[in-house]
Amino acid sequence: MDIKSMKSYLYWLYCQFELITCSYLMEPWEKLLFYTFNITVLVMVLYTAYVFVPVHIRTASQFLLHLFGNQHENTVSILK
Repeated sequence: MDIKSMKSYLYWLYCQFELITCSYLMEPWEKLLFYTFNITVLVMVLYTAYVFVPVHIRTASQFLLHLFGNQHENTVSILK
């Protein structure tokens, strides 16, 4: 794929995005606020997924292992 067709394809995608979001009707300062808000929300969602999803996957896998009988030995021994 050459650069010219890639550039025109990306421009086409941008035009589609503007049509879907109706941002082509906005003034430049409104577009700036709209895009800033959307990018901020996207970054927060990606950060949250990066931080919390692995913890939830580990917890769910431990729970499933516990359900199917692969129980861990208790690390605290009871001394009498």
